[in-house]
Amino acid sequence: MKLILIALGCLFLALAVLGVFLPLLPTTPFLLLASACFARSSERLHRWLRNHGALGRYLSDFEDGRGIPLRGKVLALGLMWPSMVYSMYRVPFIGLKVLLFLIACGVSVYLLRLPTARPAGAVPVSSPES
Repeated sequence: MKLILIALGCLFLALAVLGVFLPLLPTTPFLLLASACFARSSERLHRWLRNHGALGRYLSDFEDGRGIPLRGKVLALGLMWPSMVYSMYRVPFIGLKVLLFLIACGVSVYLLRLPTARPAGAVPVSSPES
C-alpha cells in the first residue's frame, strides 16, 4: 500500500506542477492530494514537500490551519472569475453555464472563509485592553 500511495503522490505532484503552467488544470487540489498520500506513506517525502522552496510554505500554512496568504486569495479569485465568465460565454448550454457559475461561487465562498495567513515575520496586531 505504501508504494501505491507514493506512486499516487508523485502523480498528483506532477499534475500540481503542470497546473502551475496550464490554466484549466488546478494546482492546489493536486498538491493537497500529493501531500495526503505522502503523509500516509513516506514521512521523508511529506517533509520534503512541506519544506519545498516554491510550494512548501503554502502547503504547510494550509495543513497547519493558518490558511493562505491574502495575495494568494486575490490572485486565485482574480484569475478564476474572468476565466469562468469567459467559459460561461463560450458554453452553449444554459445548464453548464449555471453549473460553472455555481462552482465559481462555491470556490469563492470557500477561499474567502479560509483564514488569511500572515506574511513571514509579520507581527500580530494586539487589541487595546479596556
